[in-house]
Amino acid sequence: MTTQNAHPTFFAIALGCILLVFSPLMALGLSLDEAKQQGLLGERPDGYLGLIQPSSNADAVQVMKDINNKRRDVYKGIASKNGTALSAVEALAGKKAIAKTPSGEFIMQPNGTWTPKP
Repeated sequence: MTTQNAHPTFFAIALGCILLVFSPLMALGLSLDEAKQQGLLGERPDGYLGLIQPSSNADAVQVMKDINNKRRDVYKGIASKNGTALSAVEALAGKKAIAKTPSGEFIMQPNGTWTPKP
């Protein structure tokens, strides 16, 4: 199956589930929601989390690594199942994650800068 024949609804449902599953993940006493609310982590356009400040605390770094590894595994599975490029799945996931990010939490702009979502 090519990207053109892939079912957008399947991608939307699968990616929505991914975001719901990984949002409450806890690692070392810091949740993803807490890390985002504290301005330590933000959503990138490529479907992964990023560090807002390079000097983020170790708990935030571990949360980011754990979630990004799990997201990558899920994205690879979706891409493989649908015969589409991993980058296409990552881009769609990033778009959805940024759209769901609450106002005030950080998102990465296409130029690589971090800004609070309006």
